[in-house]
Amino acid sequence: MTEKSLGEKSLGARIVGWVNGGLVRVFLIVVGVFWLVPTIGLLLSSLRRPEDMNESGWWTVFTEPAQLTVESYEKLLDNSDITDSIVNTVLITVPATVLVVVVAALAGYAFAWMEFPGRDWWFLAVVGLLVVPVQVALIPIAELFGTIGLFGSILGVVLFHVGFGLPFAVFLLRNFFAEIPRELLEAARLDGAGELRLFVRVVMPLAAPAIASLAIFQFLWVWNDMLVALVFTDAGSQPITVALQTQVRQFGNNIDVLAPGAFISMVIPLAVFFAFQRQFVSGVMAGAVK
Repeated sequence: MTEKSLGEKSLGARIVGWVNGGLVRVFLIVVGVFWLVPTIGLLLSSLRRPEDMNESGWWTVFTEPAQLTVESYEKLLDNSDITDSIVNTVLITVPATVLVVVVAALAGYAFAWMEFPGRDWWFLAVVGLLVVPVQVALIPIAELFGTIGLFGSILGVVLFHVGFGLPFAVFLLRNFFAEIPRELLEAARLDGAGELRLFVRVVMPLAAPAIASLAIFQFLWVWNDMLVALVFTDAGSQPITVALQTQVRQFGNNIDVLAPGAFISMVIPLAVFFAFQRQFVSGVMAGAVK
């Protein structure tokens, strides 16, 4: 009986090892390939002529590589609506990301390590803002921006994204900062470091994974946003998402602009995410455990 039990256990262990090894890797590779198929299809479509796209699918380029051309990208660069919208997207996304990271880092450090009246209650209020949906604030803030002259401007969109990005950002960074050993901070204070120097020289380097993950998360959210941009921008300040949505209305006339525009809109956040994916995962996990 003992030998049988040992034999069964050994067989089970071998099966578990096989499943955790090759089978799981093959499964993940297959999932990754299927996930990348739309991206590859969009890339190949952006390199085809409109007449080719009307006659056959993008997969035909593997048998007819002569279909590939950069004419669509040349036409895209001549389309001022698309190029201006790409610039607007950068002008919206970069400030909204930087402001959220800076303000949330300062607030997170204050909530974690500084004593002031009502600190815990203020932090609970910040956490409570996480459940407020964006749709609830669209009309009131649109009226406010119209009154103060920010409606339809890039600054108004940036401020909206900063306001709704800060609750999660403060929550994430505060939890990460709270895990820093108190002894480390006390040692720095004994060496004469003030709060600002302590924050810049000690806390920020330790929080690099959390800062990177927050920056990536905010960048992706703002770059891919269309709801807020549809409400708060006009023809001169619209980002790439709104510009592409406008171009879709004329799908039959500008399909050669839509494909490269959509690919550029998608590949930039993908490149940012893949470049910093390790920091993203480690930072999110570290900031979500306390």
